[in-house]
This record gives sequence, structure tokens and C-alpha cells, in this order.
Amino acid sequence: MISGEKPSEVVENGGASAPGWLRGLRDRVLLQEDLNFLLTNRIPRALVTRAMGRFSKVRNRGVARLSIAAWRLFTDLDLSEAKEDRFDSLHACFTRELKPGARPVDPDPAALVSPCDGIVGECGEIRDGHAFQAKGFPYSIAELFGSGAAAEPFRDGSYATLRLTSSMYHRFHSPANGRVEHVTYLSGDTWNVNPIALKRIERLFCMNERASIRIRLEDGHPLVLIPVAAVLVAAIRLHFLDMLLHLRWKGPNEVPCDARVERGQELGWFEHGSTIIVFAPAGFKLCTHVRTGLRIRMGQALMRFPGK
Repeated sequence: MISGEKPSEVVENGGASAPGWLRGLRDRVLLQEDLNFLLTNRIPRALVTRAMGRFSKVRNRGVARLSIAAWRLFTDLDLSEAKEDRFDSLHACFTRELKPGARPVDPDPAALVSPCDGIVGECGEIRDGHAFQAKGFPYSIAELFGSGAAAEPFRDGSYATLRLTSSMYHRFHSPANGRVEHVTYLSGDTWNVNPIALKRIERLFCMNERASIRIRLEDGHPLVLIPVAAVLVAAIRLHFLDMLLHLRWKGPNEVPCDARVERGQELGWFEHGSTIIVFAPAGFKLCTHVRTGLRIRMGQALMRFPGK
């Protein structure tokens, strides 16, 4: 997805990035908010997303190589940590695994770790059942979750919004030991979830396709991860359900499950960039270093357990 913030000027490992003059042109275009919004939202979003899903799975190394080269023109893609150095499809690159040890998990048992690489968006305390997608743009967590009963344990808790850009590691993991108890799938739109769109479209997260993953931690506390789909995000894979959630999947909307998960264990992946929102009940607090704009990696401390 096209990000609303200026890409890094660093030339990444894992292949040549766009030439300097092209990066400058790209940055000027992407920082034009009206144009950015138009190019990523005022398009047939569902149609383009489905087309991306089909194209990304074309298994041809030549096509994959050219697609990745084109991708680098719009983002600073770093493949130096990838487990494989060649890909037979764009999908394989999107969903790449990393080398062993590339994402160490914080050893502090009092820490709830980040489930993914991402840029921290709005975060903090949930007030009377409401969180923020951007300054001045609140949303009801009951609407996001799909029901008031599901959201009730979190109405005065804490949350953190983690936005994955298209070039980031796309897999997400369990923040703590526990059991996945339930998944709620909510179909919806595919608005872009970059900061430009979040400042313009009210209740955007509540309108987009998403899944609510409910985890019961070992100490009994509930935790919810909500992966939110977006334009070009063709699907969300959840390993413990062995199913692919996508725009053509019609349900069931409620999927009971019982899957043991370990801290740092892979839960699934996005097939492009998107957003994961982490919700914890009252007593959990964001770590002191967590703030809007922070780049965080999977396994780094995100929140702390109550009283720890």
C-alpha cells in the first residue's frame, strides 16, 4: 500500500533501491495528500484488491523479479533478513519468512510483545469503550469487534494500533502464552489504512474487512488482536484455523476454536501491508517507550501485565 509518510532515505540491503532522483520524485508525489488519497482510495478498491491477489500468485520467477523491481520504486524494500533470496511469485515475497533469530522475543515475562513489525499509530487508554484511529476521529470498539458483549472486557483497557507498510515483514505472532478461543470474521470495505485516509474517513477501521482474534492468556486475562484488511490486502491467513479469510469468503462469521499458542509463535500473515490493533483489558499499560510514530519489531515489548 502507498504510505502517507516519507520513506527512508537509506538504501537497504537485499537489492538496489530506486535511484536518488526517482526516490525524490516518488516522495514528492506520495506527500501530496490529495493525490495520495485519490490514487489509493478513489478506485474500485475491491476489484483492484482481488486482481492483486490473483496477480501476486502467478508463479514465474521472471514476473516475480520484475514485480519486485517495480515495487522497489515505491518503497524501500529490504530483503536482507529474508530466509530465501529468490522468489517464484510476488506472493512469496510478500509473505516471506525471516532468517532464524531475526526477531528475538523480549525475555521479560512481564511484557506483552508486539505481534508484528509496524509503525505505532494511535495508542493509549480506551475511554468509555472508545479508541482513536487518528486525532479527533474516535470509534466505538463495540462496532469494531462486532458486538458490545465482545468489547465489554476492554472498554477501559489499553490499545495499540500497529500499521504494516507494504515493504515490512507481513507475518504476525502471539504476544503471549495462551489459547486462541474464538475468531470473528467481519466482511467490509478495503479503504487504505495509511495516515492520510485515517484523517479523512471516519470509523474507517469499523468499515474495513477484519478479523477479531480472541486469546485467553495463561493468567486468565483476555486479549484481542484485530487484523484489519485494506486496499491490495488480498487475504489474511490464520494457521490455527487452516483457512484463508478474503473478500469472497462468506463465513461463518463466528469461528470457535481452541488452539494453544506460545509467546512469539506465528499466527498467520497478511498478503500485503495493513494494520493490527492490539486490545488489552484494564490494568495493562503501554510500555513507556511506545508512542505514536515509533517503529517497532515483532517480539519487542509493547505492553506490561497488571502490577508488573
